[in-house]
Amino acid sequence: MAIEADAARPASTPSWHEIILATFKRNEVDLVPYVPDRVLTPLIQSLHDDPFFTTFATAREEEAVGILAGAWMGGRRGALLMQTSGFATLANVLASLVVPCQIPLTMIVSERGTLGEFNYGQSLVCRTMRPVLDALAMEHHTMTRLDELEFVVDRSIKQAVATQAPVTLILSPLLTGGKVFA
Repeated sequence: MAIEADAARPASTPSWHEIILATFKRNEVDLVPYVPDRVLTPLIQSLHDDPFFTTFATAREEEAVGILAGAWMGGRRGALLMQTSGFATLANVLASLVVPCQIPLTMIVSERGTLGEFNYGQSLVCRTMRPVLDALAMEHHTMTRLDELEFVVDRSIKQAVATQAPVTLILSPLLTGGKVFA
């Protein structure tokens, strides 16, 4: 679980969720809709606690993408938080709205379907996520190391905005501690 991963790091080292929050702020990413996810809970709670951010749950990932596309057109930067299984619902909205309209959508995806996963459906989506991103020519990075996180998140947001192209940052259980299975 993410809390166990945080407990294993030295006290002076920021956690993965603190790094993402600070990097969002530096890049003026202030609108963060999400679909609730246990692994992302520390980040979601930190975003809710900080008045800089407008953060709220959505019913589905496509809803959040629509909100973020409209926000971009209105001059705001945002990011979507979700888990791997939610990605399976996004191919149409990514291919028909985000990519052709050049929306610099940043997606943060907690990776399920690997490293001890018990849910076969999660495993199937995990296996198809990267090929779908490749087919859409969408930039994506799998984050496994805390020491690379700030650099990759920061540069990915900057590149998305500069090129007006979406980016997906996949948070590996190696980074977050993943979901603990009973």
